[in-house]
Amino acid sequence: MNVEWIPRTRLGEMIRSGEITTMHEALQTGFPLREPEIVDLLLPNLEDEVLDVNMVQRMTDSGRRVKFSITVVVGTRDGYVGIGQFKGKEVGPSIRKAINNAKLNIIEIKRGCGSWECGCGTTHTIPFQVTGKSSSVEVVLKPAPRGVGLAVGDVAKHILRLAGYDDVWGFTRGQTRTTVNYAKAVFNALEKISTIRVREGQATAFGIREGSVEV
Repeated sequence: MNVEWIPRTRLGEMIRSGEITTMHEALQTGFPLREPEIVDLLLPNLEDEVLDVNMVQRMTDSGRRVKFSITVVVGTRDGYVGIGQFKGKEVGPSIRKAINNAKLNIIEIKRGCGSWECGCGTTHTIPFQVTGKSSSVEVVLKPAPRGVGLAVGDVAKHILRLAGYDDVWGFTRGQTRTTVNYAKAVFNALEKISTIRVREGQATAFGIREGSVEV
């Protein structure tokens, strides 16, 4: 554990004291994530990818101002994923701050085998069809049989791969060339998956597991 880190929140104190040892337990407390160090400690294998770097120019009385809008995704490839954004004058620092924001937006997703064509009972796809939306972009994700792969756009592939999915069908409507809205629509769909309650019988039938499944 990083001895330099001094928790500033109740959740951070619970983790520092050893009362909470996993990200699942941290999210179950209901306390919001306010410190990226919490994610660093509980998910040490977290990966990040930059989805979009957009230069924004604005004219002012003093001249032209340039800022960079960064969108990134972070994930463990095993049940946890988050998206974050940040606008800044320099690309490098803005990427680091966007990554920290993505860590604070981390969610625990559900996986299973919701495809009627497969029925293998493993955690390779989404457990049920779900729709996500952001602005004009709408994304429909459907369970796919093993071996199909991620049959979605490139932006969605990055997000679903870092979340831990191997096989997913995807359909989109709207201005999908708008990378940010496309990414947010996919993340919105995953948020819905994470919040849908699953009965014990359904979890057994479709092999649904929440969060990390690697041993």
